[in-house]
Amino acid sequence: MRARDHGIVLGLLEPGPFNAITDVAGVRVGHCTLVLGDGARDVGHGPIRTGVTVIVPHDGDTFTEPVFAGCHRLNGNGELTGLEWVRESGQLCSPVALTNTHSVGVVRDALVAHAARTHPPGTDCWSLPVVGETWDGLLNDINGFHVRPEHLDAALDAAAPGPVPEGAVGGGTGMVCHEFKGGIGTASRRLPAEAGGWTVGALVQANYGRRELLRIDGVPVGSEIPVTDVPSPWRQMPAMGASPLSDGVGRGLPIAGRRPPGSGSVIIVLGTDAPLLPHQCERVAQRAGLGLARLGSIAGNSSGDLFLAFATGNRDLPRASLDADPRRELTIRYLNDTTLDPLYQGAVEATEEAIVNALLTAGAMTGCDGITAHGLDGERVVEIMARYGRGPRAGR
Repeated sequence: MRARDHGIVLGLLEPGPFNAITDVAGVRVGHCTLVLGDGARDVGHGPIRTGVTVIVPHDGDTFTEPVFAGCHRLNGNGELTGLEWVRESGQLCSPVALTNTHSVGVVRDALVAHAARTHPPGTDCWSLPVVGETWDGLLNDINGFHVRPEHLDAALDAAAPGPVPEGAVGGGTGMVCHEFKGGIGTASRRLPAEAGGWTVGALVQANYGRRELLRIDGVPVGSEIPVTDVPSPWRQMPAMGASPLSDGVGRGLPIAGRRPPGSGSVIIVLGTDAPLLPHQCERVAQRAGLGLARLGSIAGNSSGDLFLAFATGNRDLPRASLDADPRRELTIRYLNDTTLDPLYQGAVEATEEAIVNALLTAGAMTGCDGITAHGLDGERVVEIMARYGRGPRAGR
């Protein structure tokens, strides 16, 4: 159940019909989820708890038809490939893929291969695809390199408009958020007609945060569900007899004991149908950090908090091709900067709700070495919020 299924209504603006990034016309999302095996970590064999998620930004050829985009780094201990060209050109020229930290390379190369394979022979096809990561090595045999090129292809084949599966799916399969099970979440906001009627949607891969910092609608939910009550996966010792790994100074420590609780990252992708210029996309991307902060993130030293925003309000930009576009001048639309505040609000609210949706839909998962990430119980959240005067509210 998502936040609104529990009566948890965050923010003031209304969501789109799916309350997902796919409420932006033309945007599609697909997952490939890999879950196999149980027990002790056996590098190269499992257990496997990982996958790939793709966001296709529009209904055209995303490798040759760019859209304006911008990005932002809150803390840089992470990877989102292709951002140098996004910063330089202000354009997104590929689908966006999300996976685990050690599979970024294979997914990036698989996107390039997909572009080359799906264009006519002899086409001068080039690609600098955008692929993001968060670290799922607590639950997943991350050094087993189980993500393959065919998994990227499967996610692309599954990409569809409409409702988006959330939680422990795709790239979010093995992720942990605020010491609960995390993963993929999405939400959207539709501006009122007097503010332009534009839609902004967010999709997150949430894998960050300490338990005691978690807040939902301002309520300290994390401190009300301490790790002494619902155990944290970060504070569990291996239960299945796994051999501990060396920490480099002669001590054998299990993975769950070698990183501080809350280690991890978050990737946030925002999409809108508003006609924005690249610098405006960058400004929208920055606002994702405000939605993240509402949940209790401090963007810690070990966290990769990387954000991308794209805008589909201008199409028919010069092709991402080695062939020169013959047009000398282009006509584009863009919003007056002084009118962007409602769009910023939508970005903040959609980000906040997307992370809550990731937490509430993920459920529990046991991974390597018997380590379990427990799901966040939505009914318990509602009870806690009611004690703080935040009872269920009507909302779509």
